[in-house]
Amino acid sequence: MFKAILQAYGLNPQLYQVETLGSGLINRTWKVTGDANVFVLQQINTNVFANPQHIADNLHLLADYLKEKSPNYLFAAPLATLDGQLLVQAEGSFFRLSPFVAGSKTVDYLTKTSQAYEAARQFGKFTFLLRELDVNQLKYTLPNFHDLSLRISQFKQALAKAPQQRKVEAEYAIQQVQQHFTIADLYEQISKDKLIPLRVIHHDTKINNVLFDDGDNSLGIIDLDTIMPGYFISDVGDMMRTYLAEANEEEQDMDKIDIRPNFFSAIYAGYISHMGGSLTTKERELFIYAGKFMIYMQAVRFLTDFLNGDIYYPVKYDGHNLTRAKNQIKLLELYIQAEPDFVQIINVLNTSQPTTLQ
Repeated sequence: MFKAILQAYGLNPQLYQVETLGSGLINRTWKVTGDANVFVLQQINTNVFANPQHIADNLHLLADYLKEKSPNYLFAAPLATLDGQLLVQAEGSFFRLSPFVAGSKTVDYLTKTSQAYEAARQFGKFTFLLRELDVNQLKYTLPNFHDLSLRISQFKQALAKAPQQRKVEAEYAIQQVQQHFTIADLYEQISKDKLIPLRVIHHDTKINNVLFDDGDNSLGIIDLDTIMPGYFISDVGDMMRTYLAEANEEEQDMDKIDIRPNFFSAIYAGYISHMGGSLTTKERELFIYAGKFMIYMQAVRFLTDFLNGDIYYPVKYDGHNLTRAKNQIKLLELYIQAEPDFVQIINVLNTSQPTTLQ
């Protein structure tokens, strides 16, 4: 398999070694080393991405645009094969080869606010640099990925069909999801009334999708498959959801779930350092809402999967998805309680560091 793939890129397979890289759950990844070159090879998971060509088309469009408008920006786009394709088909699967960024690393856990700032700065910079691109040229690689209205509809359907025992076990989580339907109502208003613009959004802003150097300075972003049209609340909200709490969504001890206001400050300052002058007045008003939007949606998705019998997210024990849902509900409760602190942080930062375009 690897021989045919490497030959498609004009590489001599005898001069290269292939070893597993990373621990991603979606795409399989390998490091390809040899002949004074290093590459990253990925197999696209077609169970998740039904049309890999949409990913290739998007990345080709973005790479060309950034090369023209921002030639110094690090965009780790896939390389073209000898016949100009960004994908190789082998053994019924799709593969792509990308350059390995020398001197780069990823981190799986946030330990410093500076890392959160750098990550938010990179995601803000990405969307800012693409602010003038016609977003309608992009294809949806995961249709309805962050459509909260759809997720609520799916939750209601699952609740109506769920076995009574599961509904009893999930009674508290169900009540909490229903109690916060207003979060979904606001999203529906945003999308229907076009309250904020569609932008080029990454959609998966967890910390290990940022490249850092050895000094923890951010270099760029990776895992580009989910780039498509979206609202800024997806990227900001996902950072809130995954950066603010020291414990992640797998934590079973709810007492360990917390909110770290200093990390909120870092996210805001980093994102605004690039996007501040580009955000509309309404987007600024929705900055704090972004966190509620993403935390709530993930709680809904975990709970829905539990009610459906755990058919989407892999589970390791009975009630795993219900525990995940309760984890996110606890995070949502703490986030809402911290909103006055967030408002104060934003006011202080806006006063002390006026927004500039970079």
